[in-house]
Amino acid sequence: MSDPLVTGRVIGDVIDNFSETVKMSVTYNSNKQVFNGHELFPSSVTLKPRVEVHGGDMRSFFTLIMTDPDVPNPSDPYLREHLHWMVTDIPGTTDSSFGTEVVNYETPRPNIGIHRFVFVLFKQNRRLQAAVNSSVLEASRDGFSTRKFAQDNELGLPVAAVFFNAQRETAARRR
Repeated sequence: MSDPLVTGRVIGDVIDNFSETVKMSVTYNSNKQVFNGHELFPSSVTLKPRVEVHGGDMRSFFTLIMTDPDVPNPSDPYLREHLHWMVTDIPGTTDSSFGTEVVNYETPRPNIGIHRFVFVLFKQNRRLQAAVNSSVLEASRDGFSTRKFAQDNELGLPVAAVFFNAQRETAARRR
């Protein structure tokens, strides 16, 4: 069975190959769970999701990154990546609301083509909130690099990742 993160080119475009060591669930509107490669309508992902970390312990901390590697369009993603959300210092066995929101959630609004929206979870070696400069991150949502951020903050390889696809909704599709 092939890995949907490889098939969807998340591994390669956004992150390097890794072994999942923690379970992560991403749920929008309390009932729409994110599964690799499934399509969600932009109108159903306007509010930030609940992201639960299943694993680790209360002494473990995690960083969550949500990014779009297909900006401005999948055939020419020259702004790759666009940072949609970042939460650091999430205690293990809790959810993202217990962490520190470093970059506010930005609603996915793909204009051209089908975009991938990727959630990547890293286990931290130490607390990060003081080390991450949110003003720098806020100013540079375009051209963000998940790999470079992980390297700069000594996060290593991801411990979990999941992605969904979305494309611009026409008036007819919203019904």
